[in-house]
Amino acid sequence: MSHLSLPLSLSVPLYLSVCAGDITQKGYEKKRGKLLAPYIPQIQGVDPSLQIDNRIQASSQAALPGSKHNKSRAANTRDERFRSDLHTEAVQAALAKYKERKMPMPSKRRSVLVQSSVEACTPPDTSSASEDEGSLRRQGRLATSTPYQGHSHPAVEHWFNRVIQGSSTSSSASSTSSHPGGRSVTTTTTTTNTAAHAALNANAAATALADLMAHTQLDNHSAPPDVTGLSERSSLHAERPQVASVQGVPRGYNHHTSVMETADGVPVNSRVSSKIQQLLNTLKRPKRPPLREFFVDDFEELLDVQQPDPNQPKPEGQQMSPLEGEPLGVVTNWPPSLPAALQRWGTTQPKSPCLTALDNAGKPVYTLTYGKLWTRSQKLAYTLLNKLSTRNEPLLLPGDRVALVFPNNDPVMFMVAFYGCLLAELVPVPIEVPLTRKDAGSQQIGFLLGSCGVTLALTTDACQKGLPKAQTGEVATFKGWPRLLWFVTDGKHVVKPPKDWHPPIREASNDIAYIEYKTSKEGSTMGITVSHSAMLAHCHALTQACGYTEGEWDTVWLFIRYLWFIFVMNRMHVISIPYSLMKVNPLSWIQKVHTYKARVAVVKSRDMHWSLLAQRDQRDISLSSLRMLIVADGANPWSISSCDAFLNVFQARGLRPEVICPCASSSEAMTVAIRRPPEMGVPPPGKAVLSMGGLSHSVIRVDTEEKLSVLTVQDVGQVMPGGTVYQYLLICFEWWCLLPQTIPVTSSGVPISDRPFTRTSLLGFVGPDNLVFVVGKMEGLMVVSGRRHNADDVVATALAVEPMKFVYRGRIAVFSVSVLHDERIVVVAEQRPDASEEDSFQWMSRVLQAIDSIHQVGVYCLALVPANTLPKAPLGGIHISETKQRFLEGALHPCNVLMCPHTCVTNLPKPRQKQPEVGPASMIVGNLVAGKRIAQACGRDVAQLEDNDQARKFLYMQDVLQWRAQATPDHPLFLVLNAKGTVASTASCLQLHKRAERVAVALMEKGRLNTGDHVALVYPPGIDLIATFYGCLYAGCVPVTVRPPHPQNLATTLPTVKMIVEVSKSVCILTTQAIMKLLKSKEAAAAVDIKSWPMVLDTDDLPRKKSPQIYKPPTPEMLAYLDFSVSTTGILAGVKMSHAATSALCRSIKLQCELYPSRQIAICLDPYCGLGFALWCLCSVYSGHQSILVPPLELESNASLWLAAVSQYKVRVTFCSYSVMEMCTKGLGSQTEALRLRNVNLSCVRTCMVVAEERPRIALTQSFSKIFKDLGLSPRAVSTTFGCRVNVAVCLQPNRLGKLAEQGTAGPDPTTVYVDMRALRHDRVRLVERGSPHSLPLMESGKILPGVKVIIANTETKGPLGDSHLGEIWVSSPHNATGYYTVYGEEALHADHFSTKLSFGDTQTVWARTGYLGFLRRTELTDASGERHDALYVVGSLDETLELRGMRYHPIDIETSVIRSHKSIAECAVFTWTNLLVVVVELEGSEQEALDLVALVTNVVLEEHYLIVGVVVVVDPGVIPINSRGEKQRMHLRDGFLADQLDPIYVAYNM
Repeated sequence: MSHLSLPLSLSVPLYLSVCAGDITQKGYEKKRGKLLAPYIPQIQGVDPSLQIDNRIQASSQAALPGSKHNKSRAANTRDERFRSDLHTEAVQAALAKYKERKMPMPSKRRSVLVQSSVEACTPPDTSSASEDEGSLRRQGRLATSTPYQGHSHPAVEHWFNRVIQGSSTSSSASSTSSHPGGRSVTTTTTTTNTAAHAALNANAAATALADLMAHTQLDNHSAPPDVTGLSERSSLHAERPQVASVQGVPRGYNHHTSVMETADGVPVNSRVSSKIQQLLNTLKRPKRPPLREFFVDDFEELLDVQQPDPNQPKPEGQQMSPLEGEPLGVVTNWPPSLPAALQRWGTTQPKSPCLTALDNAGKPVYTLTYGKLWTRSQKLAYTLLNKLSTRNEPLLLPGDRVALVFPNNDPVMFMVAFYGCLLAELVPVPIEVPLTRKDAGSQQIGFLLGSCGVTLALTTDACQKGLPKAQTGEVATFKGWPRLLWFVTDGKHVVKPPKDWHPPIREASNDIAYIEYKTSKEGSTMGITVSHSAMLAHCHALTQACGYTEGEWDTVWLFIRYLWFIFVMNRMHVISIPYSLMKVNPLSWIQKVHTYKARVAVVKSRDMHWSLLAQRDQRDISLSSLRMLIVADGANPWSISSCDAFLNVFQARGLRPEVICPCASSSEAMTVAIRRPPEMGVPPPGKAVLSMGGLSHSVIRVDTEEKLSVLTVQDVGQVMPGGTVYQYLLICFEWWCLLPQTIPVTSSGVPISDRPFTRTSLLGFVGPDNLVFVVGKMEGLMVVSGRRHNADDVVATALAVEPMKFVYRGRIAVFSVSVLHDERIVVVAEQRPDASEEDSFQWMSRVLQAIDSIHQVGVYCLALVPANTLPKAPLGGIHISETKQRFLEGALHPCNVLMCPHTCVTNLPKPRQKQPEVGPASMIVGNLVAGKRIAQACGRDVAQLEDNDQARKFLYMQDVLQWRAQATPDHPLFLVLNAKGTVASTASCLQLHKRAERVAVALMEKGRLNTGDHVALVYPPGIDLIATFYGCLYAGCVPVTVRPPHPQNLATTLPTVKMIVEVSKSVCILTTQAIMKLLKSKEAAAAVDIKSWPMVLDTDDLPRKKSPQIYKPPTPEMLAYLDFSVSTTGILAGVKMSHAATSALCRSIKLQCELYPSRQIAICLDPYCGLGFALWCLCSVYSGHQSILVPPLELESNASLWLAAVSQYKVRVTFCSYSVMEMCTKGLGSQTEALRLRNVNLSCVRTCMVVAEERPRIALTQSFSKIFKDLGLSPRAVSTTFGCRVNVAVCLQPNRLGKLAEQGTAGPDPTTVYVDMRALRHDRVRLVERGSPHSLPLMESGKILPGVKVIIANTETKGPLGDSHLGEIWVSSPHNATGYYTVYGEEALHADHFSTKLSFGDTQTVWARTGYLGFLRRTELTDASGERHDALYVVGSLDETLELRGMRYHPIDIETSVIRSHKSIAECAVFTWTNLLVVVVELEGSEQEALDLVALVTNVVLEEHYLIVGVVVVVDPGVIPINSRGEKQRMHLRDGFLADQLDPIYVAYNM
């Protein structure tokens, strides 16, 4: 690692008063009391002297709850391995500073509150209080809990009351408006939920208020603050026509509810807004210094590199030299290897006891003698080498690896198997017993076994029976494991060797003796090889360090792997206490020490802690026989409190303080250091109180400033005999392991020694008297913004937060994930089954504050999961790497999540500061100098195109229809299909003309309409709609096509109909009898005022009368029809189409698509607006071709309808929308074979054009082409079109295949380019290679239509831009619309949309502004005329872009990233509100997964777009509104979110 070259020296002397002098617990307590005295009154407000005494008493009990309830301990005690009183005090002091700052609480649907736990489920909330009682109780509680009630401020009070009144609504499913009144009707189940919510929100509001009063001046309550630090111009409302929202009246809207207004005047239901207001208030106070802002030019969006703090502590003192342990003594008669030792004791002392195993009741089950161990190991060795064979070849040869799968409560069988392998010269690989087929970490262990070449596993009969089985009855193959043979080592399966067979007993060599494994920080399993010589040397060193003598009694608890061979060397007797017994009787090891008068005990700090809980039940035990109590995990920073508390209690039972011997060990280096027993004349033990701040900078500082953020650690004794330690922050150790080794170097780069060292993965330092101190492990190291933090220290802080019992059995996992080029801390805890939502949220906010205060680091994500759901390690702890994996994959299923990216992420790129714009003239000159042409392109010139177009001689569409009715009366024009695929209706030229005449007569006679009156046509897709359109033209009226309301969804669809009728000033509605009844029904009256409809005429039975005279407009510039459409920004905009524009549009499409009377085209589009309307109602009449009309609504009941029609009629040209394409892709993706059997063949299709007003959706068109390739669809056939409000058809791409490609109109295939997404945010186009980072594919939107001119203009200076520059697309064409038609006559506001001129260059041409960003690029391809082809690329709507951090984002890019982040996200939409980015995701899966999405969404948006998500809303599928073209209505969604109408599954407010 790179940091090894920087030696860390100490700023020691570790003050002797703290380190060496205060050896006794009492002295240490006294010192600590003195240090903490100034803080204590602030914490509890009690007399300090009393407090110190109480605290000393408490610490002597180690704050351990009474053990009377010993029976129920397993269920409700907390694993207090991290507990320390000092830590608890520090946490309390930290939280006292915060005055309980509140954050907005996430809102959750009721069904998500139900936790699914393995052992325990949360009981439902049984409170039956009504909402009124809840509010009374709430006010009472607020009165007592608000710390500022004395000095209330009238404005604040008003604001606060509004928050409380509005916050008592619920987002539960049952409380949304299934009734017209919505919120006022509540069922019983909802009431409890609502009351709870109200209480929570009110509490949150109260503390938010307190906080606001403390920190801010409440001058302006309505304007939410700008949290991005940049005063940005919001582009969302910049160019909206001021038309009423289509959303209509919100559900359950009530004029009496309190409504807050945002800065932009949007009325908002205060429940959502109060939460976001709290969020904004939280964010207003930056927790980190603001970023230094400067403009980074070009594309180098460098992340903000954390500058080193000038005040950070620096290492001081001398550079250390290697610290050597005492030399290994010479031992006479020492066995040359471990098998030799076993042979010696097995033959000379066969009756001597070796190992006593206990059952779960604590009774000895079996005592293994050295003689038995020797003979049974020999038998097993002989059997393995000689009796196992495959195809007459021995299965195992010396040196092969064998897996040992033994439960830890059967040490006897494990010992026999281990020594049997050693005697057979096989390499044992001990592994944990797999419990299920997919254990946590199982795959990694399988990888280890595979890479070791393990083919045989040894186990016991009982264990083998308990393993998961396959259907054949054999042991199942575990996930990721190689195929293993299982061999049972019980007596009946092994064979006695012949008299002349003896195992080879060799001297210890560097050959591998056994392999153990450890899990790295990333979760990968690493095998660690231990040689015979390392084992022997380790035995020698431990024997010398501990002063073992032959035949000593020893008690070893549990599976401390490398201690299994020590006692055989010294012929010790071991009593093994299994983990299962410790769980039942935590005192069992102490009882056995007493019973056997054991001289040495090996325990972990957890066992000491557990025994404290139960010690009151035992009076007559004595620990006076112990000369060493070895604490095997003494290197853990929290072991000191266990040791101290244990000594305090058991000193009265004969335990001497000096016998406690912590040791430090790791898999790589075995035992590194151990505190020697007192008789060996060693210095007294030491304690170090270290500054956590210093440690985070890798510097050791004794904390003399009486801070609370300190870490107290105890020494782990001296270095092992014969070993050498060299300390950086990482301890390196010269030892005997076959591991990758390293040679440390000094600061100048000189090696400190020629001997290699092994890296122990322990972090620590060498203190006074050459004592070794360990402060953590590499596995738990988290490097955040250049500072190092230890996961265990963060766990200790979290566990010290009240209520301490909140975390279920102390189960907390802390790890770091890499997001945006830095580590981010994630805390995952199991919550108690009975924890309420409010408890959870309060505890989470306290934990965040405590960690921030004590460790000076922000937590990125805090997640709570139900009890017993985190993956378990073999001994019951949490499997950290598996937990991390689940978190990153979205498979953790938390029940509460709090993300805090705003406080943690401090390395975002600098916000962009716009430079003064270059003038338009300079832009042109710059482009000329750079050799770039101006970005301008045009379609073919209509005037020069000679064709036999008879219709062009008519100025008006009604004249064309009349002419066709006379010239070709029986020529079929239209054919409409129903859902079954059969013909619903048809119309020839004459039939259509006759129908239109009858409609015109009805309008004049029944309706008594005047010329120029507007008529709304409310019809389902079909011939009626087309006939009434021409009937209006015949009568001189202006038709307005309107989508009819949906009978099942009148509440949301009818207001839109009403609005279009009103805004278009329609004086009459033409419709069918069925719809007429619907418009005047009772259901309709609930949604709109039905009395205010204009005259409604039904056209089902019209009299057969010939109209007297077809109306002739005086000029082609007169209005022909109004085209109303809801834009993607939720605005209802109607545009005016003149007769001249209508004819020009039809001619342009006819020329581009080569439409003739002999042609058939299939159209699967909505006929109400835009190009869909033109293709349905206008083009067939103008060009004379037959249109096969497929209403898109019919595809919902028959997805294959459109494609079957295309195949049946052998259609060459077809049009569809993205929603139709998506329906076919999703609905028919798996049915292509069935379609082929039904003879659906798409090889006839030359062109399939997607009609859209957006950027081409490449992924969808490609998957559509791929899926239906099997049905003969050519991949070149699918192309896109582009139109918008000002011009419904700018581009169409009629691809031609085969010979047709040579016949004139064929353009080249649409081209795709890859642009840098980061450059787009700066309004620049930078072309990159496919697959390069941040690349975004853009497909050309089609070939520009004849007569259309396009130019790219700067959005602000209105000057022309160069080739491949991003700007607004402007269009000039005879078929441009003539302007907006709105009810209040604000056309003037948007006049420049339809008639604007360039500020420089060609200032004469009149252009229309499309409102879309895009660029033109001249390609190498040529079109039919031989000219080089200009490709137009549409990037997105200008109105939809989000301006964040000074950059322009397109929602679709963020949404694409989000959808990719988890398989259960079906759809996504983003919008901003008060500069917060809100992400709404549709969850297609179980509601359990809802909270998994919060972190994944936040991560992906940070990583790919450098944006912090403010709010994540998880909703059901289908909630995101979509218009008829398949485009998302993001502004409708925004309004629904603010009005609390989405019924979300979960709403997370990121801090």
